[in-house]
Amino acid sequence: METLTRRQFMKVVGASAAAAALPSALAAKGAQGKPNIIFIMSDDHCAQAIGAYNSRLAKLNPTPTIDTLAKEGILLENCFCTNSICTPSRACIMTGQHSAVNGVYDLGGRLEPERQYLAIEMKKAGYQTAAIGKWHLKTDPNFDYYKVLPGQGSYMNPTFKEKGKGTVKMQGHSSDCITDSVLEYLKGRDKDKPFFLKYHFKAPHDMFENAPRYESYLADVDIPEPDSLWDNRNNGSIATRGHKDELLRYLGTSIGRRNIRRNYTKNWAKDPGLSDKEAKRQAYQTYLKKFLRCVKGVDDNLKRVIDYLKKEGIYDNTVIMYTGDQGFMLGEHDYQDKRWAYEESMQMPFLVRYPKSIKAGSRTDAIVENVDFGPTMLDFAGVDTPKYMHGRSFKSILETGKEPKDWKKAAYYHYWMHMAHHDNPGHIAIRTKHYKLIFFYGTAQKASVPQTPPGWELYDLEKDPYEMNNVYDKPEYKEAITRLKRQLKRLRSEYKEDDPKFAFNKVIEEFWDYDEADRARAIEISHAYRQSKERKR
Repeated sequence: METLTRRQFMKVVGASAAAAALPSALAAKGAQGKPNIIFIMSDDHCAQAIGAYNSRLAKLNPTPTIDTLAKEGILLENCFCTNSICTPSRACIMTGQHSAVNGVYDLGGRLEPERQYLAIEMKKAGYQTAAIGKWHLKTDPNFDYYKVLPGQGSYMNPTFKEKGKGTVKMQGHSSDCITDSVLEYLKGRDKDKPFFLKYHFKAPHDMFENAPRYESYLADVDIPEPDSLWDNRNNGSIATRGHKDELLRYLGTSIGRRNIRRNYTKNWAKDPGLSDKEAKRQAYQTYLKKFLRCVKGVDDNLKRVIDYLKKEGIYDNTVIMYTGDQGFMLGEHDYQDKRWAYEESMQMPFLVRYPKSIKAGSRTDAIVENVDFGPTMLDFAGVDTPKYMHGRSFKSILETGKEPKDWKKAAYYHYWMHMAHHDNPGHIAIRTKHYKLIFFYGTAQKASVPQTPPGWELYDLEKDPYEMNNVYDKPEYKEAITRLKRQLKRLRSEYKEDDPKFAFNKVIEEFWDYDEADRARAIEISHAYRQSKERKR
């Protein structure tokens, strides 16, 4: 047997070591080649409560960390949900499909593991996947790892369902616990593979409960009020106000005492000696401070994760997206909660940072919907949009600021529930850059007879961005209405929303033209609904 010289032996050893290291090196190269993706979503965090959107609350500086994403990335001005309610919005993001196709119409909807397409496609693309925080889709997440709140979850000392461990109890505020769990996952992940992480806060969902350390935050500050809190002018229609305003106290839960069933004076302005104005002002101030204290906890916790990414040297190789699962009414039009197709509820904040391809400090007014989120994340992962998805990738818009010639010209909206929880009638809408057309058909999903009066609303957003003047009956808008109804009908057909199996479509067809006979019937329905409510009092 030939004896190897020391030099020859070292060559063999070196070659063997290099061969052994090759898979790890290739994996590391693959991890560097594809960006990590973190999709951060807070529950009910609206655009007007993010400083970068320059609303009346911006001067309070509520979100310095989130604002950094806008400074170092891009802010979307016209991002919308297809249904402003938690479970359907999350299902649209996970499937890239509208509700009539993905089957999740309301809070009772379930998204089975085999239909959690975003996670499935990310796994195929070589990503390790994780979902941590609020899930709210009834079934277990189809991710490599998950640690999620059951249902709504608790604000304090929350219980989680963790993959492989079952029920896990944590101590502290949910925003802190969720972030602790995210950091633990990131530290223990496979660092040779890119990761896709859904990082979801419970806050600032209603029944607000902030961490005790924020009790003094904004305590001595007078929160700015929206003008429409006091004067709603010509917002709404017979569908939201009743004939000659006879249903104002029954439709849409309120800040002040307007809605007799559910309003915030019952929570935070109980003194019967307060005037209506004093009670509304006290309730509003308490509402906004509770909400913003929860937002502050989200923003501070996000900073912890960003600091970790910087320390690990992966901040610039991570696509960071921040959004809320829908918008939220913060006293606008004297409304609480969401559900409405009105701007504050329908609009979603959306900010993206990825310095390798997105210019810092950029903005776009391109119309984007939550069904487009999944395709866009997949595009960053190098995956073409599956044909079964309705959404489209807007990655090129994020990177260039320019809309493709064939990009969508309108967003579609459908609130499927009816008079549930916050007294909102069922309705559909279409939103372009110029107009918003809303039709309140006023009935439940399985009913073919309207319970509340049907009515149409049109807002000229160029002249009236706060939707204070319904111009549906103005003759000069007749042509625009015809065009918008044509677009709305086309989108309903494309997304299978006009399927006869949905009983409410009979009502939509019946009141589509809204002629004099339809208007007279709407008045009758308004009277009947008022009488039914008065009998129950």
